[in-house]
Amino acid sequence: MAWITKNSATMEIERRDEPYLTQTMRDDLAKRILPRYETKMAALLPVLHEVQHHVGYLPHQALLEVADFLDLAPAQVLDTASFYEEFFFHPVGKYIIGVCQSISCEACGHQAIVDHLRDKLGIEPHETTSDGLFTLRCMECLGACDTAPCALVNEDRRDLLTIGQIDALIDEIHRRESGQE
Repeated sequence: MAWITKNSATMEIERRDEPYLTQTMRDDLAKRILPRYETKMAALLPVLHEVQHHVGYLPHQALLEVADFLDLAPAQVLDTASFYEEFFFHPVGKYIIGVCQSISCEACGHQAIVDHLRDKLGIEPHETTSDGLFTLRCMECLGACDTAPCALVNEDRRDLLTIGQIDALIDEIHRRESGQE
């Protein structure tokens, strides 16, 4: 495995005129979140969750705005956000399917499920379908070793998964989204 590096020192950050961290959000976070923590660094994770919940992901501009809001170095914010799997740096699908790849799920056939999803959805892990409906992820342990293989579909854990169950789930979502239900 090789590390793929980016020249981030000269990287251009996509910007929009309207801030992601609006003054209303800043006021709300300052009132609701910051008083619960001794330091601004301690409030970083809850602030990142709030921004992602509001925007849907964490654009680089939003990370810079969070750094400014919390008086932190942008590198601290990016390092923290990139450490956790639940933060996204690009738009994700309406349905995020995260297949567990822990040792138990590996032993119980998670790879066959991932491979099937890749074929059925036409995407690789960490990609989103062109219609914006599905994002496929491979995740670390979901804490369900006794019911492996498992996956998260958004916040709903699915246990003892089979390819048939995955097909039924995707077909159900397609029917619902197309208004056939």
